[in-house]
Amino acid sequence: MVGIGIAALCMAVPAAQAQVKLNAGNIDEVIGQMTLEEKVHMVIGCGMSMGDGVKFPGTAGRTYDIPRLGIPSVYLADGPHRLAMSVKRDFDSRFYYATEFPSGTTVAATFDPNAAFQVGAALGEEVKDYGMDVLLAPGANLMRNALCGRNHEYYSEDPVVTGKIAAGYINGVQSQGTGTCLKHFAVNNQETNRNNNDSRVAQRPLRELYLKGFEIAVKESQPWSIMTSYNKVNGKYTCEDIDLTQNILRDEWGFKGVVMSDWNAGKDAVTSMKAGNDMLQPGQDRQYKAILEAVQNGTLDEAVLDRNVKRVLELVVKCHTFADYEYANETDLKAHAQVDRTIGAEGIVLLDNRDILPLASGIKNVALYGTTSYDMVPAGMGFGSTGVGYYTVSLVEGMRNAGYTVDADLIKQYKKHLADEQKRLYPNGRPPFSLTPLKRAEEFVPTAEELAAQVKNNDVAILTFGRTSGEASDRRVEEFYMKENETALIKQVAEAYHAAGKKVVVVLNICSPVETASWKNQVDAVLCAFQPGQEVGNCVADVLTGKVNPSGHLPMTFAVKYGDAPSDANFPYDYEFKMPSFAMGSGMNFKSKEKEEKPKEPERNVDFTDYEEGIYVGYRYFDTFGKEVSYPFGHGLSYTTFGFEVVSSDMDAEDCEMKVAVTNTGKCAGKESVQLYVKAPEGGLEKPAKELKAFAKTKLLQPGETEVVTLSWKLMDMASFNEKNSSWELAKGTYQWMAATSSADVRCTVEQKVTKSQKVKVHDAMRPLYKIAENDMVKR
Repeated sequence: MVGIGIAALCMAVPAAQAQVKLNAGNIDEVIGQMTLEEKVHMVIGCGMSMGDGVKFPGTAGRTYDIPRLGIPSVYLADGPHRLAMSVKRDFDSRFYYATEFPSGTTVAATFDPNAAFQVGAALGEEVKDYGMDVLLAPGANLMRNALCGRNHEYYSEDPVVTGKIAAGYINGVQSQGTGTCLKHFAVNNQETNRNNNDSRVAQRPLRELYLKGFEIAVKESQPWSIMTSYNKVNGKYTCEDIDLTQNILRDEWGFKGVVMSDWNAGKDAVTSMKAGNDMLQPGQDRQYKAILEAVQNGTLDEAVLDRNVKRVLELVVKCHTFADYEYANETDLKAHAQVDRTIGAEGIVLLDNRDILPLASGIKNVALYGTTSYDMVPAGMGFGSTGVGYYTVSLVEGMRNAGYTVDADLIKQYKKHLADEQKRLYPNGRPPFSLTPLKRAEEFVPTAEELAAQVKNNDVAILTFGRTSGEASDRRVEEFYMKENETALIKQVAEAYHAAGKKVVVVLNICSPVETASWKNQVDAVLCAFQPGQEVGNCVADVLTGKVNPSGHLPMTFAVKYGDAPSDANFPYDYEFKMPSFAMGSGMNFKSKEKEEKPKEPERNVDFTDYEEGIYVGYRYFDTFGKEVSYPFGHGLSYTTFGFEVVSSDMDAEDCEMKVAVTNTGKCAGKESVQLYVKAPEGGLEKPAKELKAFAKTKLLQPGETEVVTLSWKLMDMASFNEKNSSWELAKGTYQWMAATSSADVRCTVEQKVTKSQKVKVHDAMRPLYKIAENDMVKR
């Protein structure tokens, strides 16, 4: 175990020095009494908590403890949608269950930072109840591409949605006195070769898109810590880049907390220390030796080490463990399940509805098709969610709970099919843990005779299709498309039920966008559930039946086909990557220089990825260049209708505000999100057709009820980044402010005039080593 090896290096300290005890007011004094060896230990983790005898098995690790100075270890646990720890412990009859909350994408689809706050508060309580201190979450990287393996952890293709939802989540967790660790900082938009990939991106998209979500989250929530990412950005590992961790994060944004590395990220421990990456996790003997020797030989100033130690101790004194909190070692699973069910349903997006949903009162008998109806996906895979949790509600259970009769013969057929598939896929038994997605059963298609009987016995058909993804690998392009047997199932079921005058609904239980354009018109409704957590079956049933009026909106665009987005050409969409076993955890292996193989030629989209699309990610591209989509960014239908009216719009030297009256003009209660887009004037830097700058969600409005929502943002939020002089520049001219329900559905527009251009100079930071080529798709 890495932590054991490091601890063995600790020097004995004379008892006469053990007088001062750490508190929030004497950190400098405590550092003054620490030996050099103790200081080095404080900036290195104590190994992952995976073996026997650790306090919290299955968690990410802990910080170093120095009892003589009153410094305890504080404990770090992975997230973001589940407290990751072992359910069982050696020689312990108890079960330590944690709630599987909705995936990040599902939470973002609520378009409601308060929903994120509720999830965060419940998670923060679970971390506290189980005796831990910091949740390694949330993830705030941009959804640059539909195939990124970790999209389920992230929030959106838009940085404003990303930042606002992340801030809500962080504020929720930290409301419980539990720390957060905002990650993965930054530009970690693919998992393929994540430990070595160089994300090559120009300064403008870097600032406006890939860093902006982090900036919003930092300024609106001040997370206790931030985790740098595995990848390089413009040639430097993020944990070794002082531009990122000091000049931008601390100097420009005012971040006050600890910066820690991702687990075994980077190469050079001393460079990380100088860059202000305060703590290296999970800790390696080679890192300890390198830092110690560097201070001793003068290549690392001890004052830099002291600075980093101080930040770690500032984290320690905030934590539950430092306060000797008497944790219960159990949590309110029932209450947290209700949070999951509420927010999970609110994040469901109604994509299409042709007079079928909510299900009419006369519908009683339901035929459930699709293996996912019986084996639903609560969340994505990875250290943030092992897939071994408390429980997962199937759609069978969800519909039964709602009072429906589910076709028993179909249930028998799918049970047998799933059992046969498990034997085929896992002849030696299903593995207990995997970072990457487990293999899922192939689809089952009934015979014509079976289908005829099912049509006769049921009032409606519901088909559920699942997709999952995980840490350490990306999805392949074929996973964007429906499989042949899935499209066959849609076609055959739709034709059979429609011939009998009955309706068909498709539920997408997915991690990230899939192709929908080729089949969506064959069915009567399409519901995108994303991954609502352990209550998934109940969440979907609540929306299907109308118990919950859907109010989710897409936090990303659904393209017609893969290749339509300019980032698609610069992504490893057809590359099968095998993560080396040593690339995660305490057993990381580093070859000696004598045994190093001859360097191979860097492989495009594997060893490096050029972000040639620039600022044109997601709707910024599709709207600007008039490219057809299947479903636009922000899209989401309701069982009622809403009217918008601008009440006022104001702008001063720093702030912008627009008030919009939202009226429920339909026949049932519902919520609506107002999205505020800005179109910049011509002239100055090239801009997208429109950009989201604010959003707000109403309360539950009864028919005829009106609520005035306030959308606010900073004047300089409408500025663009000029790479030539490292400045944020706001052009003068007339700006259009648009209240909308999606990027393609603008309801009302007002104009505001900026009479004087403005410029804010910032660090000339993270400039690429060479000019990034421009994708032909974004050339005007």
